[in-house]
Amino acid sequence: MKLRPLLSFLLVATLLPRLVAVDEPPSRHANKTPDEPETLAERTLRDIVARERELFAKSEKAGDQFDQGVFHGEAQSIASSYDVLVQKNPEFVAAYVAYGMFLGKVGMDRQAVAMLLKANKLDPNIALVKNQLAKHIAEDGKPVEALPYLMAAIDLEPREAFYHFHLGQLLLAGRDDFLTNGSFTQAGLDKAMLDAFRRASELAFTDFSYAYQYAKAFYEVDPPRWEEALGVWEQLELRPITTTTLRHMVRLQKANVLIKLGRKDEARQVLETVTDPKLAEDKQTLLDQLAPKAEK
Repeated sequence: MKLRPLLSFLLVATLLPRLVAVDEPPSRHANKTPDEPETLAERTLRDIVARERELFAKSEKAGDQFDQGVFHGEAQSIASSYDVLVQKNPEFVAAYVAYGMFLGKVGMDRQAVAMLLKANKLDPNIALVKNQLAKHIAEDGKPVEALPYLMAAIDLEPREAFYHFHLGQLLLAGRDDFLTNGSFTQAGLDKAMLDAFRRASELAFTDFSYAYQYAKAFYEVDPPRWEEALGVWEQLELRPITTTTLRHMVRLQKANVLIKLGRKDEARQVLETVTDPKLAEDKQTLLDQLAPKAEK
């Protein structure tokens, strides 16, 4: 098994209260209130989730001292606990969701998909499950097959920024597949990708990474839309940004776009304000582009 960072495992804990327990009849599932006692299956799942958190926290803290053998043994023990839980509670949706997330985190993608498909069959209205299925299917080199799952996740939770962001990433990474398949025209694909990143940045306005990717997405369309990209960088520069490095990253991107637009004097002025040493190499790359070319 290998450790792989995925969606925060805390999402599972957030999801649990919205899912149903197996030992309740369907009529009670829809009407269960937070005041009702926790079932044995739910309590068992929470215990497993706690063990998971501890395992990944210890592994992250270990750093260079990470012991693959110890991690493998503890992960196998957690997987065995999940196996017992789903065998005893074959319709406990939350268990399949959590198990699928866990298997994905340790790199067992095929098994993760199997668990998530079971969860999806039991309850087809969980956006997180559909998003994770889309992720695994796309990583298996099948972006066209992943798209319906992701669109379903967005339909279920249209105000969840991450799903729109994931859609933009999927359309960008799977561009050739979507065009070859005929799912999109080039113009349609460019629009859908930009719309997805834009929507993510709107829904999570304070998330710098979403806005940053939205601005960069204008580089990826054919042909690149440098003027529009510049406008987004200028808007992003006006936002409250938490660190000097991030602010100067935006300025580097702005200077890069100005160079593409042939506005070299403006680019030089922007680069003069980039003083973060962490970005010195990137700054120099742009300065080299501004240097007069030697005559032959």
